[in-house]
Amino acid sequence: MRRIAVVTGANQGLGFALVEELAARMNPEDLVLLTSRNAERVAEAAARVHGAAQVEGRVLDVSDPTAVAELAAGLQTQYGGVDIVISNAIAPLSPDRPQAEQADQFIAVANGGTHSVLRSFAPVLRPGGRLIVVASSLGTLDKLAPKLHALFDGPSFEQIEQTVEDWRQSIHAGTAAGQGWPEWVNLPSKVGQVAAVRAVAAQRRTTDLAQNTLIASVCPGLVDTRASRPWFDDFSAARTPAEAAVPIVDLVLADQVDPATYGELIRDHEVLPWTGAVEVSA
Repeated sequence: MRRIAVVTGANQGLGFALVEELAARMNPEDLVLLTSRNAERVAEAAARVHGAAQVEGRVLDVSDPTAVAELAAGLQTQYGGVDIVISNAIAPLSPDRPQAEQADQFIAVANGGTHSVLRSFAPVLRPGGRLIVVASSLGTLDKLAPKLHALFDGPSFEQIEQTVEDWRQSIHAGTAAGQGWPEWVNLPSKVGQVAAVRAVAAQRRTTDLAQNTLIASVCPGLVDTRASRPWFDDFSAARTPAEAAVPIVDLVLADQVDPATYGELIRDHEVLPWTGAVEVSA
C-alpha cells in the first residue's frame, strides 16, 4: 500500500532533514509532502530532496486552522487518509526583543499549529499510522510552577487549548507573571504541546494500540538551527538537523509500536517522564 507522509515546517532545518530521511527510507511508490507557508521556499526545498520516495511541496500555514483542515480532508479524499504526520513548525523567538511582542506569532505556530494538526490529522490517520509532534525536553511539568501543573495534567484537549489561550491573553494583560507563568514563552508553549498530545492520546489509546498506531511527541535534543542559535553559546554537543532526524524517523518507521511510548515524550527512543524532576507526594 502506498504510504502518505506529511511534514510541517519542512523547508529548512530539522523539518527539511526529516523529509530527506523519510524520502531516503520509504519506498518509490510512497509520497512525502514537504509543507511550509512560503510557496517559493517550499518549491525550492522540495526540488533539493533526493530519495527513493516521491516528494511534493505543499503550501501550508499551520497557524491557519482552516488550511490545516482542508489539507487533511483533501488527503482523506484523495488517498483515504495519511500514514505519517510530523508536526514540526515553529516561529523564531529572539532574545533581543521583549517576549510579549513575539508571543502571539510564536504561540499561534507552535501551539495553534499543534492543535490544528492533532484535530485535523488524527481522525484521518490510517491504522498503523504515526502522528508525531516535535517538542522538547522543556515540555515536562517540572518546567512550570507547581500551581500550574493541574492546568496541563489530565484536562481534555479542549481545556488545554483554552489554557494556552488564557495564558496568551494574560501576557498582554500583564498578569502572566502574577499567575506564575515564566517570562520565557517557550516553556509554557512546549508543556502545552506535550499536554495536547497526551490529551488526544488518552482518548485514542486502546483503539490505536490495537491497530499499531502511534501518537506521541519527541525531543530532538539540541539541534544547530536558525531557531536555536540565538539562545545558546555552545553548540559543541549539538546535532546537525540530519543527525537529529534519524531517531525520529526510526520511531516513525518502526514495525511495531511500543505501548510504553504511546502518548509520551520520547528522546532517542527513551520516554522522558512527564513530571520531570517533580517529586510526586503520596
